Amino acid sequence: MKDITISRRSLLVSAGLLALAPLAGCGGNSGSGSAAAGSDYTIGVLQLTEHSALDAANDGFVKAIKKSGLKVKIDQKNAQNDQSTCKSIADKFVGDNVDLIYAIATPAAQAAAGATADIPIVGCAITDYAASGLVQDNDKPGTNVTGASDLTPVAEQLEMMQKVLPDVKKVGLLYCTAESNSDVQIKAAKKELGKLGLEYTDFTVSSSNEIQSVVESAVGKVDALYSPTDNTIAAGASQVGQICKENKLPFVTGEEGMCMAGGLFTLSINYEDLGYAAGEMAVKILKGEAKPEDMPIKHLSSKDLVVVKNDEMAEALGIDLSALDE
Repeated sequence: MKDITISRRSLLVSAGLLALAPLAGCGGNSGSGSAAAGSDYTIGVLQLTEHSALDAANDGFVKAIKKSGLKVKIDQKNAQNDQSTCKSIADKFVGDNVDLIYAIATPAAQAAAGATADIPIVGCAITDYAASGLVQDNDKPGTNVTGASDLTPVAEQLEMMQKVLPDVKKVGLLYCTAESNSDVQIKAAKKELGKLGLEYTDFTVSSSNEIQSVVESAVGKVDALYSPTDNTIAAGASQVGQICKENKLPFVTGEEGMCMAGGLFTLSINYEDLGYAAGEMAVKILKGEAKPEDMPIKHLSSKDLVVVKNDEMAEALGIDLSALDE
């Protein structure tokens, strides 16, 4: 098992203790219309792809729904990182007349929003709802979409990188050009790197098939790689990590799951908590206590950020991470 430690407000524990069990039935249920027998409501869950952050966001949402006491049938669907499949699933949910759609990741929410302007949509693991065209304003959506944002502390992550890796002069920015959520974060990263006096080079992919060749092309050209909360890179984080380990190239990630799979360290939000917050929003909508158009996009508090260290990777690269304990 990987030797990974997580710090929450100076408390270090084994990441293995925080591992999330797979969500039962994920991607396997089929809907039968609105409010199935024995249920008062039906929720269609559209998850973009399988990786730890999105799985955790799914898990947290389901926990919030169960805790609410509402009788809800949850129809789980996974698009396997295919946007045309996202559209097909969203169209099916609309045809089934579900009571609410829970969309995990930006492309999933965009597909759902493109399929209906009437059924409430609660999103999660979405960086910027307004920039993604899902809402008119993040504070007052004005559409049938609301949800929880996973806007990452990009500036703080890069400041940590400079603190831990003071010899780094040039950073490779690894991300997928097809993801608008990554575009928002990369712009923030470039701004922060400029403030820190560091150079940067873009290393982009359009699909997971390009990850190996693109990462290999970065070797020898940069001193470290940085990826934001990019779904394509997250799904291939173990592949990135293996190449980086073989070539002694530090890989700083945007969230905990990516770090656990192959990164060196990160400052991360907790995606299960984020999903739980989205679930609470969904409960209010189902109960008629609130409407999506009036519900501000939810952000977790900075006190909930978690420092994650991959000690196995640090040992392989010969890097001292003790500065993260300060």
